[in-house]
Amino acid sequence: MSIKSDRWIRRMAQDHKMIEPYAEAQVRQGVISFGVSSYGYDMRVGPEFHIFTNVHSPVVDPKAFDSRSFVEWEGDVCIIPPNSFALARSVEYFRIPRNVLTICVGKSTYARCGIITNVTPFEPEWEGHVTLEISNTTPLPAKIYANEGIAQVLFFEADADDVCEVSYGDRKGKYQAQRGVTLPKI
Repeated sequence: MSIKSDRWIRRMAQDHKMIEPYAEAQVRQGVISFGVSSYGYDMRVGPEFHIFTNVHSPVVDPKAFDSRSFVEWEGDVCIIPPNSFALARSVEYFRIPRNVLTICVGKSTYARCGIITNVTPFEPEWEGHVTLEISNTTPLPAKIYANEGIAQVLFFEADADDVCEVSYGDRKGKYQAQRGVTLPKI
């Protein structure tokens, strides 16, 4: 298994629509950077947010999720309350090849402010908008900027003789082809 470079990412985005929309170069001027980097792709956070709240005091249960657990917000900036978090989605739609697995890590600009982005790996043949969990670990409100960088995706390609037997697409995974912010499913 090997990590893939900017050349590979560019080719896969152009020839196989692996990332749409795709930023050919890293955009940095006046924004939290996004686009292709040396060995990854910095994805952007979309303008739709689900900010968690305890106003209705439901229990957060991944097997029986109560939508009253959050407040929906749409805009260029989202304020996440202290010690809270929000769900959001990527601007980009990803189509992961059968021989590829990704790992996603938060951007250092946000991490240095106590804002952590959590994303699970994109499995082989998964596709969709990425649902992002953005945690504000600080005792202060935190600003998140829509349509700017939020996390970096790293692409790992399996050796030709070691491609998975069963992919996420084969399993018909429950989050396949998700659009928008997707809540927990069982």
